Amino acid sequence: MSGIKPPFTAATALQKVKAAQNLWNTRDPASVVQAYALDTIWRNRDQFIRRGRDEAAAFLTKKWTYEGDYRLRKEFFAFTDNKIAV
Repeated sequence: MSGIKPPFTAATALQKVKAAQNLWNTRDPASVVQAYALDTIWRNRDQFIRRGRDEAAAFLTKKWTYEGDYRLRKEFFAFTDNKIAV
């Protein structure tokens, strides 16, 4: 995604959060899913995406079709050397 990898500092954790937010707000499913593991698992409200990037990309395509004004805003809460809470 942004090349920012652990260990994180407060500054690099915030940069990573902003990079993720900016990527999501491109609304380009093919680009967004590249930031996730091949076997990624997501939950969106009552829906679970369990089949990796392809299913995630299909989900995002559908989501952004009916949520035309969708904008993700990530808030940075905390970090450790290898994890970020948003």
